[in-house]
Amino acid sequence: MIRRTAILSLAAAAAAVAFAAAPALAASPHDGDWTAVVSKAPGNTIEPGFKLTINFKFSDNHLVYHSVNTTQPDKPYISDHETSLDGKVFPFPNQVRFNQVSVTQTAPDELQILKMKDGDVIAGEFWSFSPDGKTAVRRGIAKNPEGKSHAYQEHFVHK
Repeated sequence: MIRRTAILSLAAAAAAVAFAAAPALAASPHDGDWTAVVSKAPGNTIEPGFKLTINFKFSDNHLVYHSVNTTQPDKPYISDHETSLDGKVFPFPNQVRFNQVSVTQTAPDELQILKMKDGDVIAGEFWSFSPDGKTAVRRGIAKNPEGKSHAYQEHFVHK
């Protein structure tokens, strides 16, 4: 009887530990595809015909980022990088304009992404995700390939 009670107690303790750890292993509400949309919000810079989808996959201090811009269907622009979320600089592969990227999670629903060329910030973008996980806004300043800076504000919906 004592052995059975001990086994049941161990099983209950294991279940409690697994249950308590579940929230830490849960997927981020920001995981998945985010599609750019035309918005009437003040400051929106997305024009009709702009086609961009960004996929985020978050885990403990880690982000996998994949985007596809098909505004020009014959020349899709694909961007992939993996980073930590603590501001460390990582390689940004397969890009002409950038060769480094840094991501900082500044709050539970906010990100700062810096895209750099040899340490020079070419684009700084700041993401704000809605608490319900349905919408996001990306604001930033970037230099175009000719070196001229411009500000942007883009609205996204979670698919």
